Amino acid sequence: MNLKHCQFPVKDVEFYSVLRKRVNAYFKNNNISKHANMSMILKTIFVFSLFFIPYAVLLISNNLTSSTVFLLSAIMGFGMTGIGLGIMHDANHGAYSSNKTINKILGLSLNMIGANAEIWKIQHNRLHHTYTNIEGADHDLATPFFLRLSPTQKKLRMHRFQYIYAWFFYCFSTLARVLVKEFVQITQFKSIGLISNRSFFQLIGWKLFYLITMIIIPLYFIQAPMWAIITSFLMMHLINGLLMSAIFQVAHIMPSCTFPEASEENQLQDSWVRHEMKTTTNFSPKSKVFTWLVGGLNYQVEHHLFPQVCHVHYPDISHIVSNTAYEYGLPYNSEKTFMGAIGNHIKMLHKLGND
Repeated sequence: MNLKHCQFPVKDVEFYSVLRKRVNAYFKNNNISKHANMSMILKTIFVFSLFFIPYAVLLISNNLTSSTVFLLSAIMGFGMTGIGLGIMHDANHGAYSSNKTINKILGLSLNMIGANAEIWKIQHNRLHHTYTNIEGADHDLATPFFLRLSPTQKKLRMHRFQYIYAWFFYCFSTLARVLVKEFVQITQFKSIGLISNRSFFQLIGWKLFYLITMIIIPLYFIQAPMWAIITSFLMMHLINGLLMSAIFQVAHIMPSCTFPEASEENQLQDSWVRHEMKTTTNFSPKSKVFTWLVGGLNYQVEHHLFPQVCHVHYPDISHIVSNTAYEYGLPYNSEKTFMGAIGNHIKMLHKLGND
């Protein structure tokens, strides 16, 4: 697919104009910033503490048992997930603060947990948010051959069982990103002019920094068996990978979502805003606790339409978005519960593997 010439038709202009005016009016009339509030700042402190305090305890404590190392590493796994879902995500969208420097610094927290902010912004902000669920353009669909996440991808016999084994591979998703995927992506992005040569050396530098801080330094300072330290590192990523995959996959790989294809002239059928609403699904919108835990990403429709709004505001603007969508006859996909969304994601994996 030629991204440079791919075009969305000019439609639904009135809907998106009215929707933006109503959302902007909400913030103006209530004298609320679109960025982080005090609740978000406190959440940031908590999430960073969940990752860095266990790490510090691991390095400075003496005679730790293997079970204690596993426990602290598991807590770090949840901390990594919190940073990925709730902090770096908003920052790299420019939604955390109106100050670009603050966004950049907090966005680099992704580099501290093994991935790369620059590559992520190209994959996620520029490609996924523009060409959601379009094979060849949305790199979230670029999975290994043993997973089929789109009806436009080649089907293999093994895909019949992917609804069972996909969860095992989801566990390794962040580890694969750290060690392999981003090196593949930087080559692909460079070939289409989205990234420079300098970025490759920066990628190497950040990867070395991460592996030194997460493996070499712990091996030197933690007084525990080597196998326990390595295993705990893997466990940290397995927790992070499973949680991150579960949240992001149920937002788009669902029976309610479409998988549009561009024409031979790289023309798409729907307007961008309609496209986003047809390829995106909310889940568990009434649970405040769940919304807090997943960084508001259960409000995926609101996030895709207003990515530069901090996630703490999504529940409040969701009523505006849903009512306006119904008013103009646009789809608004939503699952009542997260477990219901997981169930439908499993059904979608089964359908993609067996149809």
